[in-house]
Amino acid sequence: MTTPEIPSEETEPKERVAHPFRTLRELVDFASGKSLPIAEPEEGLRTEALPFPFLAIVGQKEMKLALLLGLINPSIGGILLVGPRGTAKTTAVRSLLDILPKVERSLCFYGCLPEDIETGGMDAVCPDCAKKYAEGQPLSAPDQVRLIELPLNAQLEDVVGGIDDRIAVTHDRLRVRRAILAQADRNLLYIDEINLLDNDIIDAILDAAAQGSYTVRRGPVSATYHARFVLVGSMNPEEGRLRPQILDRFGLRVIVRGLEGLADRLEAYHRVQVYQANPRGMAILYSEETLAAAEEIQSARTQLPKVILPDKVARPAVKLVQKMGIDSLRAEISWFEAARAYTAADGRDRVTPEDLQVVGPMALRLRRSAFMVEYFSSQEREEAEMDTLLNTMKRNK
Repeated sequence: MTTPEIPSEETEPKERVAHPFRTLRELVDFASGKSLPIAEPEEGLRTEALPFPFLAIVGQKEMKLALLLGLINPSIGGILLVGPRGTAKTTAVRSLLDILPKVERSLCFYGCLPEDIETGGMDAVCPDCAKKYAEGQPLSAPDQVRLIELPLNAQLEDVVGGIDDRIAVTHDRLRVRRAILAQADRNLLYIDEINLLDNDIIDAILDAAAQGSYTVRRGPVSATYHARFVLVGSMNPEEGRLRPQILDRFGLRVIVRGLEGLADRLEAYHRVQVYQANPRGMAILYSEETLAAAEEIQSARTQLPKVILPDKVARPAVKLVQKMGIDSLRAEISWFEAARAYTAADGRDRVTPEDLQVVGPMALRLRRSAFMVEYFSSQEREEAEMDTLLNTMKRNK
């Protein structure tokens, strides 16, 4: 097989033309199916911390779809990737860097936004931002969503924040330091091996994710920060189970298995070889599709508020959830919001039963609890016995 012509670092990318694909799905399928020849290692290339192109990942359609839906609609409630080692879970998350959308980012240390004033008045923002707002100065600016990774060895103070020692020493005043949760606001928060995280840390993350904000108190000072993020977790079930209350907070759950086809596994090896030989060249090979995908995601986010889920489509879905014996209302919320994101990505404004069918497995799997089924069954037997005894007592009165 011939050596591929990998673009050099000096290669100027061609002027991009509008891609011929009707939907984001078609674009992803095309880019993922591109075949690359074996690469000969090149000498003299400097190592660069460039992510593996998202669209170059072979197979794993459900995992890629779940991550894209999370970028389009944060209301889905997070994504959990469950699978053995070496199935591209971490690679897929880190490869999102080049297709992350843009959001309005606060220009304030405390994360103040115009919407805070609109909902809570001037007292809802810091004095500096209240003054800026009154003077007509902007409180936010467009900025790209970022990927924030939580180290497995992180301490609780690293996650929620503590006293900023530098400010305390140099300015003789106390201020709470912005920690990982505050940095994750309007970003993606990725936790690899989430099942191994300390309980107090995961509890703090879940509370912040549920409320959209959190308050840190350290002695006489306190600070409240926004924490509206998309939580992405990955885990290897061989290394331990995930607590039920943590699992329930993930809207979409993806079972990631290894590639089964010989051709797919060989193609995955070829792409890794090309990437290792020249990361920048690999990025250029997928640059046009990557840019197009980023634009499609941004367009889908704009389309999302216009997408509606008709009751006649939602009712059968709710009945299905009830028939499956799923108690958590988060099942419907995640399912319906994922379907709305899928519809927006397709450029439509009404969810169909087919849309629900596509995203249903990701939203509904791992929802039932064998413990709760047995618990309620036992409770029903106790209730029946209690009613019988009470009725007997009434008759013998």
